[in-house]
Amino acid sequence: MDEARIGQQGTLTRVWARTGSRPAAVKQTEYEWVYLWAAVEPATGASVAMIAPTVDTSLMNTFLHGLSGTLAADEHAVLVLDQAGWHVAKALRVPENITLLHLPPYSPELNPAERLWAWLRSHYLANRVYTDYDHLLRATDQAWQRLDEDTIKSVCRCPWIERAIQS
Repeated sequence: MDEARIGQQGTLTRVWARTGSRPAAVKQTEYEWVYLWAAVEPATGASVAMIAPTVDTSLMNTFLHGLSGTLAADEHAVLVLDQAGWHVAKALRVPENITLLHLPPYSPELNPAERLWAWLRSHYLANRVYTDYDHLLRATDQAWQRLDEDTIKSVCRCPWIERAIQS
């Protein structure tokens, strides 16, 4: 589980080009953002997502409540997540069918969702200009909607989780 900040201050990515050429790429430097919250199951590709204008404990509670509602009565989710302030806040209300597993500090490489953000940006969100907040919101939603379970499984594959499940 993680959140990604998607904004008008876009990122540049590499592109194929002839040797010696310098392809042009746009980069916007305005300051509006949306946050894509998501939980993914790397083994199956199942996912739940929410787009919000910011991040805070109240929205984390909303996300956890929504995720909890998608689980079957006999299911329990273990969310691997970083230690962002809203992930560890005293006001956080974790549903009975969810357990939070906090990663050590400065270890984003252990969170499968981090790879998904890089993939989404490189395939759908980089090298683009967004006319306004609504355009940014629609582009983020469309990028998420284009993901399928096979892509999520491929991008988020996590050998350390797979080994833990097999033990």
